Amino acid sequence: MHTLHSLISNLKEEFASSKKGEERGAWFVYTLLAIILPFSSSKTSGLVRALETVFGFAGISQKRYYTFMASAKIPWDCLWERLWKLIPQPVTNGRLIVALDDYINPKTGKKIFGCSKVFDHAAKQNQSEYPWAQNIVAIGLVKVVKGRWACLPLSSAFYHSEKDIAANKPTYRDNEIVFKTKYCHAVDMLIKIAAKFPLSSLLIVTDSWFGNNGLWAPMCKRIGKRHLVLSRLCSNNAIYAMPEIQTGKKRVGRTKKYGKKLGDTSALAVANREHAIEYTVNLYGKERAIMAYGQIVMLKTLKCAVRVVWVYRRTQWVALFSTDLSLSVVEIIELYGARWKIEAGFKELKRELGSAETQTRNPVSVTNHLNFCMMAASLTWIYADNLEKAPVRRHAVSGRGHFAFSDVRRLISKEATDDNFPQLCPAPRKSMVNSIITMILKMAA
Repeated sequence: MHTLHSLISNLKEEFASSKKGEERGAWFVYTLLAIILPFSSSKTSGLVRALETVFGFAGISQKRYYTFMASAKIPWDCLWERLWKLIPQPVTNGRLIVALDDYINPKTGKKIFGCSKVFDHAAKQNQSEYPWAQNIVAIGLVKVVKGRWACLPLSSAFYHSEKDIAANKPTYRDNEIVFKTKYCHAVDMLIKIAAKFPLSSLLIVTDSWFGNNGLWAPMCKRIGKRHLVLSRLCSNNAIYAMPEIQTGKKRVGRTKKYGKKLGDTSALAVANREHAIEYTVNLYGKERAIMAYGQIVMLKTLKCAVRVVWVYRRTQWVALFSTDLSLSVVEIIELYGARWKIEAGFKELKRELGSAETQTRNPVSVTNHLNFCMMAASLTWIYADNLEKAPVRRHAVSGRGHFAFSDVRRLISKEATDDNFPQLCPAPRKSMVNSIITMILKMAA
């Protein structure tokens, strides 16, 4: 019980300086708990019911609570920075491992902030390739929590296409939204996160869409070589050998930066298959035997040396690369496999916590709701990391021995609904003065 109370008390302290800080702070932390509890959907109306029914909020005004959920005064920047500090041992082997990706959040209502016709590359045959949805760029911390990989949401940004901005001229808090590429959104968020962890190198694990010079070049300009990238290599990338070290007679002219061209990714995948070695890696929660071959080469797209790892299956192959040359073949494969946890995190946000269900339209309300859901997900994993032992998996699944996100939510629900919890974190009650005035007015009427 003290673990949950300690976590939410830290977040509640950010409201202490405001005029109505006690009430807003209580509403904030109990809203997070209401989202985590599997009581109802995270729609604002469902949250009101949870506060009244589960936590016993007396006389909560729907109008005032809706105003709170649409408030521009919630100090999200300070709250996120405080939450980052609550993460136990965020660094893995001297690196802060963050996953970067974007996802779509389908909606049905019109005039919802951030919505437009977005291409869905993962659409099934019975689904539209251009659903009405929000496009969100998200960053999460990838770390081991009680023996399993997990992704803790850290930051997000709504992507508005240049075409949509020109047609609809969307605004946020009376300011016109300026077009930013997904790379710009990602760089801005990564710089902010890197500033809060100045002693650790930043390893960005991402797919091939972000793992190129569009992200690498602006990051190098902003923070130098403190950041590293681990991603997937495209099949047509040209690969060069390392430059030869000049010996003997001094060379006239500029020193070569690249060696001879070795070929593209596909050609080298075929040529290197016979040199592949079997490795045992911990991938997707299991020890697996994988055939792979690694080589340090030069990429002109990033203008630097990288370690490329070809992973071979029976009839297919995948090429991974990392600008961190100290990573071994096994580490590169395992860390890229851990990147999938951000995809699982999107499902937790949209389906389990209900981010996709809300039809809020106001720009501030939409942003607040997304932040609430993301912070609730991070708080759940931080709570799990602070437990003495790993939670027990409630529903057994073949091949999966580790606990699930829902198992941690169940433990939080049990703790938050305990009879002693309101004594540690009291819910706001209607003041006696207001109650007397209300009674007098009723009698006068």
